[in-house]
Amino acid sequence: MGIVAGTLIVFASVLGGFVAHGGQLLAIWQPYEIVIICGAALGAFVIANPGSTVTKVGRAIPAIFKAGPYGKDRYLELLRFMHALFAKARKEGLIGIESDIDDPENSELFRAYPGLLEDAHSLTFVQDYMRLIIGGEMDAFQLENLMDVELETHHHDVAEPGHALNRVADALPGFGIVAAVLGIVNTMQALGGPVEEIGQLVAAALVGSFLGILLAYGMVGPLATALSQRGEEEAQYFTTIKTCLMASLRGYAPKVAVEFGRKSIPTKLRPGFDDLEAELKAERG
Repeated sequence: MGIVAGTLIVFASVLGGFVAHGGQLLAIWQPYEIVIICGAALGAFVIANPGSTVTKVGRAIPAIFKAGPYGKDRYLELLRFMHALFAKARKEGLIGIESDIDDPENSELFRAYPGLLEDAHSLTFVQDYMRLIIGGEMDAFQLENLMDVELETHHHDVAEPGHALNRVADALPGFGIVAAVLGIVNTMQALGGPVEEIGQLVAAALVGSFLGILLAYGMVGPLATALSQRGEEEAQYFTTIKTCLMASLRGYAPKVAVEFGRKSIPTKLRPGFDDLEAELKAERG
């Protein structure tokens, strides 16, 4: 909603101010300039990025127009799940949760938390490290180092679409200049003709620079920033999982381990202590 509203504000302000100043909208409607700028930007984007990145960007852009999946309720569900997992492990031993980890789709424990169960990446992350913990082949220091390596790779992956689109935003003013120069070439060819025709050609050339700058700073650049922020939200969710797991591995009680995780959540999304306490009490019946 914010992206749509922001885009409307940008174009309404720019075009509305132009019209209020006495301009005519048809004067800046130059479809061939748009073809040059957008086509060149798209081609450069395809050249600069592997197919996997192009696909990621294509999937990520529609997703940012929807609410992000990692909201306050999602974090609260994660903390509840972690508490239930740690409590069961403490009560039945690590062997008692091995079947849950190996087959989460048929586990009553996991099925009680559908948000996590439906998130393939988060689920795999939990499974992988719980298997290592159950196996007892790594100490806390080694496991944390391994988590950091994976999280760094994951953070790089989720940031890739935003970085790729940001490079397009950086290039758009240059492609606007290309369109403007081509427009000036057409103008030079028309020298000696009617003054009105030359004026229209010069105006069309200037529109190229205008469109390149407007698209860069008013649309593509903000979209790239929004993509990066969405990637950071996902990365933070994984950091919270890591914090809970490491606290439990270091011997903290389930309630305390979950509190470590709660403190790692961004302030605007962090459930209150009383809210979490009430949820945990409700689960215990």
